[in-house]
Amino acid sequence: MCDNELIGQRFEEKNLQLDLSSKFYNGEEKSEDELVKLVLGAYIANIVGEKSIAFALKLGIIEKNSIIRIKNIPHAQAIME
Repeated sequence: MCDNELIGQRFEEKNLQLDLSSKFYNGEEKSEDELVKLVLGAYIANIVGEKSIAFALKLGIIEKNSIIRIKNIPHAQAIME
């Protein structure tokens, strides 16, 4: 899950990298209802961007302490049980 405006970009800071230019992040725009079904049905979720992170926090699939920032872009991963 990635904020639209970040897709296609690459961010590097020290030894960390967010490469949002690959096909991995290039998909279809989804509604919140569709995202809930997709994310809760996934095994692992990669979440990038302010809006996506806020949505994942609202869903309770990540906690604030699991968020890292690369070039001030928030990123988190969630493993669903």
